[in-house]
Amino acid sequence: MRTHGGTGFGILGAVFAVFAMSFVAVPHASAAKETWDHVANIKDAARRLGVLHRQEGSAGVLKFLDACYRTQMLASEYSPGLESCLAQDYMHSQVLAQIYARIPQEQRVRMGTPAPEDIARGMGARFVAAFTAYKISVKQADDFKKMVDKNGMPIFLKSVFPPRKPGDPDSGAADGNK
Repeated sequence: MRTHGGTGFGILGAVFAVFAMSFVAVPHASAAKETWDHVANIKDAARRLGVLHRQEGSAGVLKFLDACYRTQMLASEYSPGLESCLAQDYMHSQVLAQIYARIPQEQRVRMGTPAPEDIARGMGARFVAAFTAYKISVKQADDFKKMVDKNGMPIFLKSVFPPRKPGDPDSGAADGNK
């Protein structure tokens, strides 16, 4: 079973497209001068998210993200803490949506799990609120997404879905698929 593929997931990519379309009408004042290393911050956020996910599962991650947004959105300026919340939300939502997309709708309803589109919409609403509040431009939002895809997602995926050794169940090595 392929547990993680490329990070260009269609549903969440569409969320960024919707964000870009809705953001066109918002004035684009520059965000405050940012003085931190964004790549290092995103990598650190990915590592912390992996640890949290392993320790507390998806429910623990969602509880943490709720508290993270509640705290970080109190700041008057965009911060490394909010950037971490956004990166973790994006990585978690993307993986969760991919997993739930593989479960038939009837089974998802029985399990009480949300549809992948609902996960994407929820994340999109949180991103629009944050990006609008801190005057993050569409270009900055797109650059952020690319940074998370390139620098954070591989760390998170490796942490949550460690590479399997040949011969392990579901490693794909037995049937020649890797």
